[in-house]
Amino acid sequence: MKTEVILTSNIVGLGGESDQVKVAAGYARNYLFPQGLAIPLTMANKKQITALQKRRVDREAKELHTMTELASTLSKLTLVIKVKTGEDGKMFGSVTAGTIADELNHQYDAHMEKRKIHLAHPIKTLGDHEVPLHLHHDVDCTLKVKVESSTPLSPEAQAALAAQHAPATAKFGDKEASKGREGRGGRGERPDRGDIRGPRGEGRPGAGEAKEGKKPDRAEKGEKAEKSEKKPKTKAA
Repeated sequence: MKTEVILTSNIVGLGGESDQVKVAAGYARNYLFPQGLAIPLTMANKKQITALQKRRVDREAKELHTMTELASTLSKLTLVIKVKTGEDGKMFGSVTAGTIADELNHQYDAHMEKRKIHLAHPIKTLGDHEVPLHLHHDVDCTLKVKVESSTPLSPEAQAALAAQHAPATAKFGDKEASKGREGRGGRGERPDRGDIRGPRGEGRPGAGEAKEGKKPDRAEKGEKAEKSEKKPKTKAA
């Protein structure tokens, strides 16, 4: 059996102040009314709706301001969570939204509902992770979570972890450098094409001298030919 009530407080999944909703009669009688979270829907109680609406607006404005400030603070910090692992760095268990909420409360006295922590799946690896938070309808942010081992790791595990979280920019630079070497055929750097295609006599070392050296040869051949043509013919004795 359902009964209509007027909510006097915000109830997640049900509504906010001044909302008129239908709920199970037992739920209203045994929980909502005794806790002061709702009142029966009557003509006399309807007069309270305006006051409840104003209270709701004030509450939502305060929540928005509080969550905006919280998001600004959380986005600047890194939450360090210690976990137990084997020497190889494999975690025993995982880090869940509940774990993050508990650590925020314990380390920073920040009370966070775990439903606001949007983990796609539990964290099962050491290192840095980014966790999205949905603090309010209009407020989202990202929390940096660093998962560290509370037990000593082997040198191999430490090296693997360091390589896994190496800066992406360094890796990108190495790839670009290797591509550049491959494009040059591994023969080292070549001069800019602008230098090669410069004015005549410039560019490749010795190019101008080689061309200039050929011209005198052709001229000398031409002069020899002219001399041979101009040489008078002599009659045979």
